[in-house]
Amino acid sequence: MVTAEQLRAARALIRLDQSALATKAGISVETIKRLEKMNGPLLSATGNTLAAIRAALEADGVMFIDANGNGPGVRLRDR
Repeated sequence: MVTAEQLRAARALIRLDQSALATKAGISVETIKRLEKMNGPLLSATGNTLAAIRAALEADGVMFIDANGNGPGVRLRDR
């Protein structure tokens, strides 16, 4: 499950603004803004919305790290 914190961190990591992410993911900027205002798991987002966001970020090299005792996170894929 992707968290709001991971979403904000992933976007910052690759220096992608909300508008560019919305375009890449094929969703509205308002959806990105709403999700980023939240805390914790993005339970209110549909599976398709989360999949589109995740795919867009992963295409730019972001890796999502599941909670492993230290909490969830993000990092860049080795290039």
